[in-house]
Amino acid sequence: MTNRDGLTWVKSSYSGADGGNCVELAVGGDVMPVRDSKCAASGPVIEFGRAAFARFLGSVRER
Repeated sequence: MTNRDGLTWVKSSYSGADGGNCVELAVGGDVMPVRDSKCAASGPVIEFGRAAFARFLGSVRER
């Protein structure tokens, strides 16, 4: 989904169709913006550097 911010957002494949706890990522730049899809239009966005995001994913996968 391309938003007014010009980014193309992708919902996590683990997100269900019921609109529950969903995470969206925008890929393609030097940072990895992450947001909650329930408040995507007006909610906050957290930006990770690519290396930090890779470490984050690695720590999540270990659990």
